[in-house]
This record gives sequence, C-alpha cells and structure tokens, in this order.
Amino acid sequence: MMLKNLVLASLLIGLMVNPAPADQSTKTRFFYSGDGTIHLVSGKNGRAFRGRYREGANQYKADAYREISAVFGAPYQSSRQVLSLRLIEFLDYLEDRLGPGALLTITSGYRPPEYNTNLRKGGALAAKASLHQYGMAADFILEGVSSKRVWEYVRSIGFGGTGYYHGKTVHVDVGPARFWDEKSSGVGTGLSDDNKLIGLVTDYDVYGPGALVKLSFIRMTAFPIIVQLDFKLVPEKIPEDIEGTLSFRPDAGTPTADTCHEFKNIKEMAALRWHLPSDISPGRYHIRASFCGVLWEEMPDTVSTPGFEIRLP
Repeated sequence: MMLKNLVLASLLIGLMVNPAPADQSTKTRFFYSGDGTIHLVSGKNGRAFRGRYREGANQYKADAYREISAVFGAPYQSSRQVLSLRLIEFLDYLEDRLGPGALLTITSGYRPPEYNTNLRKGGALAAKASLHQYGMAADFILEGVSSKRVWEYVRSIGFGGTGYYHGKTVHVDVGPARFWDEKSSGVGTGLSDDNKLIGLVTDYDVYGPGALVKLSFIRMTAFPIIVQLDFKLVPEKIPEDIEGTLSFRPDAGTPTADTCHEFKNIKEMAALRWHLPSDISPGRYHIRASFCGVLWEEMPDTVSTPGFEIRLP
C-alpha cells in the first residue's frame, strides 16, 4: 500500500506526458504492434505462415505462434516463449506502415547460442551478444520495400535495433534503440565482452494489476552470473530511493533460500517469474536487478528493464 499511495498522482501525470507511440498500443500489450495478421516465409527452411496470429487485443493463437516459431527456426515450448511476441508484433507494425500486406522473408531468425558462435568463428557479422540467440531479432526482406528504407524508418522511431549492410536484407531487433552498418557494427571489437551489455527485459509492455511478469536477462557473454534475488519495482516518475520502490523476490525456477543465485546459461536466465501486486497503481515502471560478486570486472552492478505500463482493466 505504501507504493500505491506514494506514486499514484505522479504516475498519472507521467502517462499524460509519455503517451504510447502508436494507436495500436492502446489495444494490445505492446507499445509497437500491428493489426494482428502477417505473411512470413523462411528463406532457410521453407516454412511459411499467413494469417492472423492474434484475436482482438490480447489473445494470441497457440497454433499460429507455433507455426511462426517454425518459420524463425525457434523451438516451440508451451511453458516458455522462445520467440519473442514483441518481435512478431514489431515486424507486423513495420509491415503495416511500410508495405501493407507484403511478404516478409526471414533470412535469419532464431540462432541457438552454439550456432551463433560458429557463425562468428567463420567470420560472419554475428555479434557475440546477438539478440538472435534470444528470439528477439530477425534479418529479413520486406517485399517491395528496400532494406535501406526499413533501416531508416526504424532509426526514425527510436525503438529497437537495426542494421543495414547495403544488401537486400535488414536486421531488426527489439532490444535497446541503436543502429549500425557493416562498418560500425562493433563486431570483433570486444564491445560486449565480460557481460558489458547485459540487460533485463519483460515479456510484455503492458500489464494489469496482479498480472504475471516473465523476466529474462539478455546479451550475456560470460558465465556463470550471480544474481541478487532482491529485485526492485521502481516507478519511473519517482526518485529511486527506498520510499519509492518495492522489493520482491522472483521465482528463479529452482527453489532456493540463498540471497544470491548462480546462473549458468541463457535458458536459466529466462526463467524468472513474478506476480505484480493486485493493488498496484496505474502508470509506468521498470524492474531493477543487481549482481553479487565481481566475477566480470566490466559488467555493470545493476540493470533495469525498459519502462512498462500498468493499466486498469
């Protein structure tokens, strides 16, 4: 209740000055989303999907998601989203605005970590912390739209990452906002070594009070990683002090009474769960996590999710 009483007025003001970026976002659980239909084909395995993957605002079709996962070469697991719904929605968003109804040919979708490592060893422009390993990135061709135009558009909206290599394909991901070409990608420079770029993301951008939040760490390049299991829910419009935060302990997948928990791979670091308080106030928040020990000197002490929104039903 302390959190609720403290932040309500401030957060409502924050909503007025930070509106969602697209009309569709008022209807779905993502800030950037399309009309719920998409036409995809894999340039690698020949799998295809054409049709509706979402019913109404929030109902994602399990069969459609499984078929789309196959297009991206991502394993389908009913217990865990390997392929990011945020990525599907963002690709749909781009298609709706740049080439309505156009076919997206996925030339590189999900990459298992070992496959991504082999690409790098072979000299390919595959980042060590590539978001392809998290089901959050795609290289694709949008029928009738140049790769440069897609690249420039993603740059202009300031959401996600995009890479342009002066060819037919363009890279788009739903990580931090950034852009590059083949000369400025940073691949091979040690940019991400020792977990320097480690991040934390939520599964959706919009939640209701009491909703389940699934948390995943991303862009890890060195293991093990020891996480302090004392996370913080922080209102975006309140200074980050003890009066404005709520501490919580997420479910890390395996029972433990320890304050610090060791993670050994990407899959383990995508298994954190937590239910929001049922009396949480509407507004924008982020979740902050800290690390134990100094195993990797250049790794940040803390990371935070991008801002997400609590909306009342």
